[in-house]
Amino acid sequence: MQRLLLFLNMIILPVLIVVAWHVATSTGAMSTLILPKISTVLETLKDQLTNGPLAGDIGISLSRIAKGYALAVVVGILLGVLMGMNKSANRFFMLTFTAIRQIPMIAWVPILIIWFGIGEESKVAVIFLAAYFPVLVNTVSGIERTDPKLIEVGKMYHLNGWQQFTQIYLPSALPSIFVGLKLGLSVSWMAVVGAEMIAATSGIGFRINDARSLMQYPIVFAGIIAIAVVGVIMDLVISLIGKLCTPWERSR
Repeated sequence: MQRLLLFLNMIILPVLIVVAWHVATSTGAMSTLILPKISTVLETLKDQLTNGPLAGDIGISLSRIAKGYALAVVVGILLGVLMGMNKSANRFFMLTFTAIRQIPMIAWVPILIIWFGIGEESKVAVIFLAAYFPVLVNTVSGIERTDPKLIEVGKMYHLNGWQQFTQIYLPSALPSIFVGLKLGLSVSWMAVVGAEMIAATSGIGFRINDARSLMQYPIVFAGIIAIAVVGVIMDLVISLIGKLCTPWERSR
């Protein structure tokens, strides 16, 4: 019963949005020229996925995510662990990284296009920058919040550096690291769509921008819904992996 109530609580707002959308377009409160009927959008979405290029575009965008996000995770976690465990390294990197982190992602796109062109490299670089800082910051935070008492116990048992990391620091930091992984994945998904709208000849961002220029608004909204659905699925997957990797968190 409790699970049913939780499920209903989650879907109330989406259902209300769909109902409001239907009422607005059916009664003429909103012109279907700027807000297509939801039935039209869903039919377009189905057609684009089965007979159109949307499924392929989603696959292309996800392949870009896989490259840039994987690189950001590896570099972000490794450097985050170093900065979290070594105060000198933290002081060396933190000011520069904090300054770079303030630059909006959209401001990087023209620079990256100049450096890497409009090919795959510039999109992967955008995704890397988008995902890197959430992963880095949360890894550093997780390492720094390790209980000092546990560290002292490790020293009492004469654990070496690797043993301290794997048995004390990593288990303590994992929940925070997964927060960074979750945020990084979400931000990188938004970043790749934005980058594809500016400079790309494929991908879901390109498809939406192309449909907008041709005034094919049902395709635009179908693409937006696809972005939202894929984003939710990725969020659920990374959350599930996080729960499986940190079972002790569920008992708190």
